[in-house]
Amino acid sequence: MTTSDEEMPKISVGHEEWISFPDLGLPAVLAKVDTGAKTSSLHAFSYEEIEEDGQRMIRFGVQPVVERPDVQIWCTAPLVAYREIISSNGQAEMRPIVRTMLKVGEHQWEIELSLTDRESMNYRKLLGRTAMEGRIVVDPMAVRINGDLDISAYDDLSPDMPERRLRVALLSREPNSYSTKKIVAAAQKHDIEIDVINTTRCYMNITADNPAIHHQGKELPYYDAIIPRIGASVNYYGLAVVRQFEMIGSFSLNNGAAIGAARDKLNAHQALAKAGIPMPVTGFAHSPLDVKAMLGIIGKAPFVLKLLEGAHGRGVVLAETMKAAESVIAAFRHLRANILVQKFVAEANGADIRCIVLGNKVLGAVQRRAADGDFRSNLHQRGKIVKVKITKKERLLAIKAAKVMGLRFAGVDMLRSDDGPKVLEVNSTPGLEGLETVTGVDIAGEVVEYVARYARLPAGVARRKRA
Repeated sequence: MTTSDEEMPKISVGHEEWISFPDLGLPAVLAKVDTGAKTSSLHAFSYEEIEEDGQRMIRFGVQPVVERPDVQIWCTAPLVAYREIISSNGQAEMRPIVRTMLKVGEHQWEIELSLTDRESMNYRKLLGRTAMEGRIVVDPMAVRINGDLDISAYDDLSPDMPERRLRVALLSREPNSYSTKKIVAAAQKHDIEIDVINTTRCYMNITADNPAIHHQGKELPYYDAIIPRIGASVNYYGLAVVRQFEMIGSFSLNNGAAIGAARDKLNAHQALAKAGIPMPVTGFAHSPLDVKAMLGIIGKAPFVLKLLEGAHGRGVVLAETMKAAESVIAAFRHLRANILVQKFVAEANGADIRCIVLGNKVLGAVQRRAADGDFRSNLHQRGKIVKVKITKKERLLAIKAAKVMGLRFAGVDMLRSDDGPKVLEVNSTPGLEGLETVTGVDIAGEVVEYVARYARLPAGVARRKRA
């Protein structure tokens, strides 16, 4: 029975409560009750705007139980609007807002909630204060005041995905590379339509009313999702193409802002340091007059010098003495090149660890060992690679580092030092061949499944109908 706001008695709830959404077919969802949040949100994916009897509706998938990602329920609700929501970490996101019935205990009432990706959260549902006003009294010390709900109710519900063939664009200039071929094969295996798009052959119509992307003379159709594999050599233009796809409404495995932040090594180090991520002591100076003082802050030689624009181990130099470091930095500054200086971690013995992070988990990890006579462990520098077992601390650090940079998919490089693991770099476009070969993990398949789960159909002002 639904009661009016005036008639409805206030309900006592704890900071964690089992709730249900009768109209969405969700009999049990564990929610976080948060008086600090204004709006309510629900974990959802694969949005598709439809029309029923002249009313705007939205169809979406929900994984209501954190411990059971296999349970996927497909829901339809009235679409209220698209609104910009500021998340707890300060990031703005345009979300669809739906209206539906909420049931707590024996009471139910209509609320508005936003749909968003809460995969990395401990709760699939967040209940904000707007939905609680005049109805709920929160006891922050209590949990599940209104009892438990049985998640076995989902066992009898169909988890089948609605028939809809996804269209994905793989942004790569290397159609014959191992990584490209594996991702294409994985997409085809999942009956996903996938095209390999050369980012440098794209050109764009940047307008508000009809944004478009052309490739080799033809306008591209709408893609539900893109998988960017943007090389450092075309970083600026490649990121512009990624942003254009995002403007049109395509879901991006890694968005342009996150890729750009990770590629800017100085910015990345500052962001990681701000978040409390342990790293080797790092210095940066502009004037040659300040180099010696900056090196003194880092400590004693040897030092690792890194060009900010370098990649694959290129532009990385080991300076054995203070004088050698000063000379190399002076030479680079003469060429107007920016360089980071880091303390050399001798106990790592020329080895680092790469963890492949996807969403909220580490898919696999390898140890890369430097070739004889070198200290760089990159495979491009003839480094050797072996499978390695990482610790819980290393796993959580890799996941946190990727999230700090805003990357859903990343290669996180770290060293093992005497005082614990230290992050070296977060790579937005990790290669797949070495890791798949050594670990036996089908990383390409995992990536494609992730994209298929979270791809969002066009939404908002820039949406276009699929061709």
